[in-house]
Amino acid sequence: MSVRSKKPSHGRVKATTLELKKPFDLVILRKAAALAERYTVIVGLDDDAQPPTYVGRTLELPLVMADGVTRAACMEQVIEATRFAIAAMLEAGDVPPQPATDDSRTAQINIRLTQREKFCLEAAAKRAGFRGLSDFVRTAALDRAS
Repeated sequence: MSVRSKKPSHGRVKATTLELKKPFDLVILRKAAALAERYTVIVGLDDDAQPPTYVGRTLELPLVMADGVTRAACMEQVIEATRFAIAAMLEAGDVPPQPATDDSRTAQINIRLTQREKFCLEAAAKRAGFRGLSDFVRTAALDRAS
């Protein structure tokens, strides 16, 4: 398997192309599909793209990304890309990350905000497609930490 990527002159990273020398084993592909379906998909609108395009990734494998004309198409492409990434990991003998939903969240933090800060964060969370502010803050912070 070989991986190629190019960085265009305008600074944006072009999608990486993954070339497979042989098809995935069907057992591995089924296992990868079952795991990919349980991953958390994050989708946002790229207003800079012409025409505007939805871009997405999973919380568990943030470097596996895809895009689509609609939110649903983007999610479908993200899950498919994730499925193939997991299958490649399994074939290489690596252990893919468990779905974030498998972890039990028992720890808690308390953050004091101004009303304006809270309003801005809630608006950003809604634009990014999160159900709540906690998920948005957690995802943004963990993205920066990794």
